[in-house]
Amino acid sequence: MFRRRFRYLPLLFLPLLLGAAEAGHGVPPEQFFLVLISILVFGKVFGELAERIGQPAVLGELLAGVLLGIIPADGTMREVIQLLAEVGVAILLFEIGLETDLKEMFRVGPSATLVAVVGVITPFVLGFLYWILVLPDIGTHAADVTDTMVAIFVGATLTATSVGITARVLTDLNRIHTPEARVIIGAAVIDDVLGLVILAIVSGLAAGAALSLFGIAMKFAVAAGFLVAAVIVGNLVAPRLFGLIDRMRVRGVLLVSAFSFALLFAALAALAESAMIIGAFAAGIVLSSTNQFDLISERIEPVADILTPIFFVSVGASVDVSLFLPWSESFNPSVLAVGGALLVLAVIGKVASGFSVGYGRNKLSHLAIGVGMVPRGEVGLIFADIGLRRGILSSEVFSAVLIMVMLTTFIAPPLLKVVFRRAAPPLESEPAPATEEAAELPAASP
Repeated sequence: MFRRRFRYLPLLFLPLLLGAAEAGHGVPPEQFFLVLISILVFGKVFGELAERIGQPAVLGELLAGVLLGIIPADGTMREVIQLLAEVGVAILLFEIGLETDLKEMFRVGPSATLVAVVGVITPFVLGFLYWILVLPDIGTHAADVTDTMVAIFVGATLTATSVGITARVLTDLNRIHTPEARVIIGAAVIDDVLGLVILAIVSGLAAGAALSLFGIAMKFAVAAGFLVAAVIVGNLVAPRLFGLIDRMRVRGVLLVSAFSFALLFAALAALAESAMIIGAFAAGIVLSSTNQFDLISERIEPVADILTPIFFVSVGASVDVSLFLPWSESFNPSVLAVGGALLVLAVIGKVASGFSVGYGRNKLSHLAIGVGMVPRGEVGLIFADIGLRRGILSSEVFSAVLIMVMLTTFIAPPLLKVVFRRAAPPLESEPAPATEEAAELPAASP
């Protein structure tokens, strides 16, 4: 009802939004401009409303996509917006990389790795066992698809973590420099590496391929190796390169160079069969050690302010609200019940990962770390979409997984705000990692 009521608001000033595109004439610039204006303006308006009620701005941007239905479901316009969204999340991770102290990342490395591993294995096992033991009757799959294959795909969809959602919330809350945040970001990046391995496995299963341990190990080595190699090589090249760029006089050359550097690393990561956001994150880490760091960080912010809301509004627009409406043809109580069960398992599996670290001398907020790993976002949708397209997941099972993905995405921002308000120190007392002395402080919350 809400989406039906609000989704036509943008059309008051977007006449014939998709007419030309559907007629096969491409996307006229004026229509694209108006859609882009709608995304940015409504994203900021809803972000402001979210902050007015004490929630992170990203929650408002997600809701803007859900309620207004600005972005077309398919077609050329959708593809263009999706490309801009990819740029937006890459720049977001580039910003996070710029703000990351590499010494602190190494310091929390073992903790982040443990959180990532537990946060992948636990939800997978929970999802797999749930499906095998309960065998929910919500749709039929092909005769050659076994219940075990369906259970593997369902478990795989629970393993993902959307680092973009959590990173944006931590930034909104000014908690990106807390020890918990460093563990979360590090774990989320490692989670993406593990996610690539799992994606390769489930894709192979869907295609009927026989997978070997060597093939799985190679996939992991490539994904992890790219991140390490990018940081090492980048640190050798970037200081000299940006020292040269800094002496150039043409307007905006530093910003353009940093922006291009981030996209280059993202593209190289994709070509190396790793995740683009890992490349963008590595680019930020590399440039954080250059003499031009302060200027780059200052000048990239306005770019991120424009591009990152596109990503979050587009994630919200992928939500099918009709799944929750009793009068809708898509509504199915059984699907809703299974989606609710998967939601509970998804939350438990990730929150449990937070309790795997933070004991002894360097105490951490277990709940803050666990909740930070909860949102699935677009990553969970990718896993589910593969299963649907390959005929392993029925439309009903896909809808149940979609409910889990949507709700973990939306409950994470307000939950993070609550737990970080209790766990993290006030902003004025947070450690400032800009100096060498600050980097040597113990990585522990008071």
